Amino acid sequence: MSETPRLPAAVEVSALVRQVNAQGGFATVLAKGEADAGTILLLLCENGQDQRVYERMPMADGTRGWHCAKRRDPQDPQPFLDWLVRRSQQDRDLWIVELDIAGAERFIGLAV
Repeated sequence: MSETPRLPAAVEVSALVRQVNAQGGFATVLAKGEADAGTILLLLCENGQDQRVYERMPMADGTRGWHCAKRRDPQDPQPFLDWLVRRSQQDRDLWIVELDIAGAERFIGLAV
């Protein structure tokens, strides 16, 4: 099975940031990774609440799809923050991008 060419990470991140900002949300790059092949973590929230992180994972059909990797517990946020720090230390090519807008999953093709 041949792999579909990937869009460079910097281009994908730029497009997400522009789309969210154009729709009245707030989007920003929290950590800038490798421009071409860096991994992208998306920190999704609405008005800073209900924070969750999505990343692409291999799917059964050989493609890569977005998966919710971690949710912030509002009663105990520290494990969530620690997890983000560990991930960024483990992968220096990692992009962390915050999308703060209602229904942020729609920007990565997921139902809200």
